[in-house]
Amino acid sequence: MHIQQIVPLNLSCTPQTLRLQKAGLVIAACALMLNYADNAHAADKTAKADKPTKTQSKAKEEKSIDLTEMEVSAATERAHNLVGIAESASQGNVGQEQIKYRPITRPSEILETVPGMISSQHSGEGKASQYYLRGFNLDHGTDFLTQIDGVPVNMPSHSHGQGWMDTNFLIPEMVKSVHYQKGNYYADTGDFSSTGSANIEYFNELESNTVKFTGGSYDYYRGVGMGSKKIGDGNLLYAAETVHNNGPWNVPNDFMKFNGVLRYSQEQAHSGWNITAMAYKADWQSTDQIPQRAVIDGTLNRFGTIDPSDGGASRRYSLTGEWHRQSDDSESKVIVYGLYSKLRLFSNFTYFMNNPVQGDQFGQPDERWTTGLKATHTFFHKIGSADSETTLGLQVRNDNIQNGLTLTEARQQYDTVRKDNIWITNVSPYLENKTHWNDWFRSTVGVRFDGYRFDVSKSNQADNNGTRNAGIVSPKLGLTFGPWADTELYLNGGLGFHSNDARGINTQVDPVTGSSTDASGNQINKAVPLARTYGAEIGARTTWIKGLQSTLAVWWLDIDSELLFVGDAGTTEASRPSRRYGVEWANFYSPTDWLTVDADLSFSKARFRGKDPAGNYIPGSINSVLATGATVHDVWGGFFGGPRLRYFGPRVLIEDGTERSRPTIMLSGMVGYKFNPTWTVQAEVFNLLNRKDSGIDYYYESQLRNEAAPVGDTHFHPVEPISFRLSLNANF
Repeated sequence: MHIQQIVPLNLSCTPQTLRLQKAGLVIAACALMLNYADNAHAADKTAKADKPTKTQSKAKEEKSIDLTEMEVSAATERAHNLVGIAESASQGNVGQEQIKYRPITRPSEILETVPGMISSQHSGEGKASQYYLRGFNLDHGTDFLTQIDGVPVNMPSHSHGQGWMDTNFLIPEMVKSVHYQKGNYYADTGDFSSTGSANIEYFNELESNTVKFTGGSYDYYRGVGMGSKKIGDGNLLYAAETVHNNGPWNVPNDFMKFNGVLRYSQEQAHSGWNITAMAYKADWQSTDQIPQRAVIDGTLNRFGTIDPSDGGASRRYSLTGEWHRQSDDSESKVIVYGLYSKLRLFSNFTYFMNNPVQGDQFGQPDERWTTGLKATHTFFHKIGSADSETTLGLQVRNDNIQNGLTLTEARQQYDTVRKDNIWITNVSPYLENKTHWNDWFRSTVGVRFDGYRFDVSKSNQADNNGTRNAGIVSPKLGLTFGPWADTELYLNGGLGFHSNDARGINTQVDPVTGSSTDASGNQINKAVPLARTYGAEIGARTTWIKGLQSTLAVWWLDIDSELLFVGDAGTTEASRPSRRYGVEWANFYSPTDWLTVDADLSFSKARFRGKDPAGNYIPGSINSVLATGATVHDVWGGFFGGPRLRYFGPRVLIEDGTERSRPTIMLSGMVGYKFNPTWTVQAEVFNLLNRKDSGIDYYYESQLRNEAAPVGDTHFHPVEPISFRLSLNANF
C-alpha cells in the first residue's frame, strides 16, 4: 500500500495574508500598466482557430475524400464534431469556454474535464493531488501522463512515489485547451500513459489584459494578472498569480503560492516558434488523513490533526522552446525543455507505531534537473488512391536526481533511511501511419520503442548502487468505421508499459536493516525495470442528434505486475498481475447557443489475477464515477454559470473486500454577471449540500500515543464544508 499524508503548523496566517494582498495589488498595477502600453494594438487582436489535424489538412488539398469541414475554436472545443477526426471513442478536447464556467477548488481539477477522472487531496494544498481513473487509484500520477504544451509533468523515481504529477503550477485562465486520450493505443505517448494522457495547451496570445481578485472562506485569497502585447514581429504573453489558503483545518494550511509565466511567440504563414519561461514557489503546512477511531471517541474532530509539524515546500522553474513548420507535403515540430524542481516534504501516517517517543514523521527531499527533446516529422502521401500520413518521432529525456528518505521529528532530521543520486535516461523513437482507405474506413498503425538507463550511485547503502539498462517495444492499432448516420465505430488495441523506480530496480539490501532478506525472511529481489501493460477498446461516437456529441467505450487493461517503489518506506513492493475492465459513456449537449449540458458516467471492475488467500480486490480502486453539470452563458443581459455534481463511488480498501469507503457526493455551483466588456463578477459555492464525506480513504495500521499496540483502521481526509469564493474580474 502506498499512502501519503501531511499536517500543518499552527502559525498565524495574518502576515501571509497581508503579503498576498500586497502582491495582488502589485500584479494588478503591473497588468494595468502593460495594458495601457498595449492599447494601440488591442483592437487588432483576435482569437486564433486551432489548426486542422494533419490528415484533414492534406485531405482538403487532395479532395479525394469528402469529409465534413469544421472550424474548431476554444469556445467549441468539446462541442465540435470529432466524427471523421478522432482515432478512438475515448479521445477528446476541452476548451477554455468549458473550463471557465466550472467551479474549481484547485488547479488539478482541470483534469476532471477528462471523462471519468477524479482529482482529490489527502494533504496540504501544495502537495500533488491524488487521481482516480478507469479502476485505478493513480496515486499522485502513476499510469496517467500529463503534459503542458508537450512537456511532461510526471517525475520518475520521485522521493514520494513513481510518476509524481504536481499540477499546482497551472493557471486555469491560461489554459487554451485540454486534449485527452485514454488507453495505451497511441504511439506518441509511452511511460505513465497506460490509462491515458492529457496535453494541456496554454494560449499564445490573449484577447485582452485581465486583472482578477478572488476572496473566500477560510482566508482564501487569489490575485491574477495576465495579458499579451505585440513586440516586434511577435507576441509577448505574461501571467502572474498569488494564492493564500488556510482551509477549514484546526491547524491552518497557511498555503502560499507565487506563480508566473512569460512567453514570446512568432507566427509566419507556414512556420512559427515560441519560448516559454515558468516559475512556481509554494509553502504549506498540512492536515493529512486521520484515523476514524480518534474521531469516534472524540479525541479529534473531523478537521483535526495528530502531528502539527507536517508540511512542505515546492519549487519549479522551467524554460521551453518550440518550433513548427508546415508545407503542402510535410509537417515538422521540435520541442526542447529544461526544468529544475525541488521538494521538501514531511509526513506522518502511522503516528507513534515505529517510534513511540519521537513519532513516525519522515522527510522526503527531492531535487532534480530534467532536460528533454521531442521531435516529429510527418509526410503527407498516398497509398494507392488513399490519403495517408506517416510520422517519425523521437523523444529523449534525462533526469538527474538527488533524493532520499529521512527520519524526522518536527521537521528536524535525526536519521537517514536512504540517500541516492539517480540518473535516468530515456530514448524513445516511434513510427505511426494514418490512412483514409475510403469514405468509411481509416486506420492508425504505430510502433514505439522505449530504451532506458537507470543509474543509482552514492547510495548510503553501497550494495544498492548499480546501473541497469532496459528496452521495450509497444505496437499500437486503431481502426475506424463510418461515419454512417453521423456515427463512427472504433476498434483500438495496444501494448504499453510503466517503468519502476530506479532505486527499486537496483535495490539488493533493505535500506533500513542492511539485510539481503526482508522482515519475513524472503530474499530481496531487484524490481523489473519495465512492466508490460495490454489494452483494448471498442467504442462509438455519434452526433446524430443535433447538438449532442455522445461517446461510448468498453475497455480492458491488463498489467503484468503492479510493481511499485514505496517511497514512504524506501523499499520495493511487488503486487500480483491485475486486470481491469469497464464502460464509459460521455455526453455533451448544446441545444441552444446559450446552454450546455454534460454528463459523463464511468463503471469499472479491478481485480488481481491469480489466487491468493488475502483476496483479489485491488485496494483503493475506483468503480463508479458520475460527473454532470449545466451551464448557461450570455443570458438575461450577461448572466452565466450553473450547477455541477460529482459522484465518487465507494472503494474497496483491503484485498479481501471487507473494508470499504463510503461514496463522496459534491454539489457545487457558479453564478456570475458580465456588466460590460470590462467588468465581471462571479461567485462560486462548493459542497452546497454540506456533506460530511471523505476526499479520500485508506485502511492500514497506525498507533496513537495513548495506544499500546498498532490498530487497523480506516484513515480519511474530509472534504471541506460548504464554502464560497467571490471574484471581481477586469478586462482591458
